[in-house]
Amino acid sequence: MSEFDKEPQDPMSDKGMVDANDGRNEGRPRGRKKRKVSYLTLNKIDHVDFKDLSILQRFMTERGKITPARQNGNTAKQQRMICNAIKRAREMALIPFVVIETTDSGPRRRPMGDRPERGERGERGERAER
Repeated sequence: MSEFDKEPQDPMSDKGMVDANDGRNEGRPRGRKKRKVSYLTLNKIDHVDFKDLSILQRFMTERGKITPARQNGNTAKQQRMICNAIKRAREMALIPFVVIETTDSGPRRRPMGDRPERGERGERGERAER
């Protein structure tokens, strides 16, 4: 018997071999997220002026921080243009650098002089005797 008479063996025919895709991609199919479209692109705005506060407020949080490009869908060029306009508006005092007035977000730290003495309890009651 020559080597040409033998049947070619399929490498996947062995019982020990497992398909590379077995057990994967089962369940929910994964899709790509749809890319956000920028407000500037939708409204065909080519230039953002630092005096246009209504547009600048759209790209800032309520605390005065500039939102990242991945959050608002801007391109890198648009994001640089918005950042420069916001920084110019801050320098001209058209918008504040930081907004301090916020709602009550949790417990506040006590000033150093208001701490109770060691061994004493504050408003919770007296210390338990041993």
